[in-house]
Amino acid sequence: MPHDPDHRPSAPCRLLITAGPTHEPIDAVRYLANRSSGRMGLALSEAACNCGLPTTLLLGPTGLKPPKSSHLRTFRFLTTADLQALLTAHWPEHDVLIMAAAVADYRPRRSETGGKIRRRDRNLALELEPTPDLLAALSPHTRPGQTVIGFALEPEAELQREAERKLRKKNLHAIVANPLQTMDSDRVTAVVLLRSGETLQPPRDLEKPAFAEWLLDQLPLIRSQSGD
Repeated sequence: MPHDPDHRPSAPCRLLITAGPTHEPIDAVRYLANRSSGRMGLALSEAACNCGLPTTLLLGPTGLKPPKSSHLRTFRFLTTADLQALLTAHWPEHDVLIMAAAVADYRPRRSETGGKIRRRDRNLALELEPTPDLLAALSPHTRPGQTVIGFALEPEAELQREAERKLRKKNLHAIVANPLQTMDSDRVTAVVLLRSGETLQPPRDLEKPAFAEWLLDQLPLIRSQSGD
């Protein structure tokens, strides 16, 4: 996808980007996780820095490294609770949140973080509880002019319906709807649904860095959903 290195979104803004999975501890050595690599959030961070936008990256447990840039500062998280605390601390000073992290839907209700669960010759049952809905929790604290962009990773047959539901439930300004195959791929075929009901359609089968550039090019339009 052609990209103009001198392109800048028309409205300078401070970006808060989340990336990577969460790890929810079962005991001191085991955890529940997902296959998120963090590539999408890291690509968004690099594209934002290339545009000269002041960017804060909240990065989960991944082996990938954040880009080196004077425009970027990075904070690490491990669990959903860690990420929630970072969002609460940093969201007030930013204009746009792009929530690309793959946050666990459930976590162990109790974890043996001080030790290790020993193997026994019997079944082991884990009781799981839902994690907080981080985007929904931010909604009451989002001021006019701030813009929240979420992600929906769903089976292709349910993608449009679930993305629309999450857009409304989480009170988002836009949501990037991805099929499940995105998680393990270097490429993405996605659509972006706006609060206004409009749908933005990028070229299909983009490499994630190219998609990140395309999405940042749409920021002026997406920010208009927040009245900015």
